Amino acid sequence: MKIKFYAHASFRLEGDGVAVVTDPYTPGPDVSNFDPIQEPADLVIMSSATDRFHSDPSHVLGNPVVVNAVEVVSQAGKGANQITVKGVPIQAFPSMESLTWEYGRDPEDNAMYLFELEGIRFLHIGDIGNALSEEQLAALAGQVDVMFALAGGNATIALDDLDAAIQAIRPRVIIPMHYFHPKGRLKILPVTEFIDRYPAEMVTFVKGSELEFTPSTLPAAQHIYVLEQSR
Repeated sequence: MKIKFYAHASFRLEGDGVAVVTDPYTPGPDVSNFDPIQEPADLVIMSSATDRFHSDPSHVLGNPVVVNAVEVVSQAGKGANQITVKGVPIQAFPSMESLTWEYGRDPEDNAMYLFELEGIRFLHIGDIGNALSEEQLAALAGQVDVMFALAGGNATIALDDLDAAIQAIRPRVIIPMHYFHPKGRLKILPVTEFIDRYPAEMVTFVKGSELEFTPSTLPAAQHIYVLEQSR
């Protein structure tokens, strides 16, 4: 299982013969200022279809199937909030942009999504702007191996609430995302604001943008891996 960090909340995961890209941003100076992905994927999963920092698959090559997790949530009213695409099971959980941040508009729907590749369960918490509900925490507790965690605060989940979610869900690996980068345009917190809340021995700064895991090589104790941005 290979994990690669592109930028912001976008990762590439390769396993079971499938390449998955999460929450692709809109590239270029007019929006994110990050470089295009320009690599192929079989599947793109997005936490919404309305946020240009999380929902632009146009620069992902290979004609991937695109899944909007908000639409998967909408199926819950029909008796399911889980689908399987390209052999990848995807379960979505409803969330919202921040209910207290001033957007100049109403906050929009968003979704977290849990998916599995090569026996490893990944949780991407999308662009959630509030604490997870008790119902969500109960559903996710013990069900996540790797969490992609919003670490930039401000318009997304507060770090105190993120800590509480990590404690309740108990992922074995936490990979921070959506934090300040000099190349980016958002005024959000640097990753140090998040990792300084944890013991130094619990944090590894990966010298590069990629990690590899198998179910047997996941750390026994909870650990944070900080990847370098590649775009």
